[in-house]
Amino acid sequence: METLQTEIYNHDNDVDVTHKINTIELDNWINHLKYIKKELNNLIGLCSEDLDQRLEDESVVQKFQKKETENDTLLRALQKYMNTRSEIIECEDTQCDMAYITEHESYRRSYLYHLDKYRRLKDEFFSKVQGKFTLLNGIS
Repeated sequence: METLQTEIYNHDNDVDVTHKINTIELDNWINHLKYIKKELNNLIGLCSEDLDQRLEDESVVQKFQKKETENDTLLRALQKYMNTRSEIIECEDTQCDMAYITEHESYRRSYLYHLDKYRRLKDEFFSKVQGKFTLLNGIS
């Protein structure tokens, strides 16, 4: 692959297209994890403001904090991986290209697993919150 520009051209071969699509996908993952980081920060803040006592479950904040740590770890790994992708231009054979493609698939599985676990945690939280309080607190 000659460059890591993400614009796909008609003259790009299949491997070049795959690398470009993977780069675009990786950039999306990183942006999504940055958003999740902000969301977790908000959820932790929300829970810390007396909500965990209303839920009668003090582990809610701890679960979000653990997920925040996991999110940060994956985000750093993906950012580091993004930096190593600049070496794709050095690939001169199929074996080298396949190593990058295989590595990308591994990161894809990690990202999707993390996302699934995060969504389940949020669903669990919102199920507990639903009905426990109202935003108006009985104000008519």
